[in-house]
Amino acid sequence: MNTAIKSFVLVMIGNLNLVAAAGPYAPAAGQVGSTAISRDDPNIIAWADNWCDYIAGAYVDTQWQTPEKALGAAEGTSYDIVCLGRGGQITLTFSTPIANGPGWDFVTFENSVNDTFLELGYVEVSSNGVNFFRFDSYSQTADVVGPYGMVDPTDVSGYCSKYRQGFGSPFDLDELVGIEELDVSEVTHIRIVDIVGDGTYTDTDGYPIYDP
Repeated sequence: MNTAIKSFVLVMIGNLNLVAAAGPYAPAAGQVGSTAISRDDPNIIAWADNWCDYIAGAYVDTQWQTPEKALGAAEGTSYDIVCLGRGGQITLTFSTPIANGPGWDFVTFENSVNDTFLELGYVEVSSNGVNFFRFDSYSQTADVVGPYGMVDPTDVSGYCSKYRQGFGSPFDLDELVGIEELDVSEVTHIRIVDIVGDGTYTDTDGYPIYDP
């Protein structure tokens, strides 16, 4: 897995009603019940405007190690990106803090070329840049996925890269309410951690995570 990040976006969007598909989670962008949010959604009010702590993982060519490309509006392409590499990470910052409100609070964009080539990453947030807290994530992909294999989006939830390029994965800070060292009314940092999808990384329930 080699997560490539374009950008993070602060949004205010109401909750969506989900319809069950093959797995228990929301389906691909454009399908009934999908939670995917387009990069052109009018509810977008801000984009990440700075970065810190970029650590490139294994097998990332230097041409893809430009963290500034994670800033600003997502373009929905596979070129204007920064790659994290296997186990890499990056933290994006917001001069306008993200506040918990009704429905989704922010969205992450990745660069999958289709609905099933999903290279997954954990999502963590912080209100002080020091203490980070991870969203729960779930994977029901049963077997190892080859380098060009497929992940059914209805089998995964809580990752930064559930949808194809141009469509974002939304997150609700309500899920983290009550954590003593996190101010959900003033989140300033979002960190993405690449998942090495060979089963050594696990989801919230302890199940192995598989991705290309």
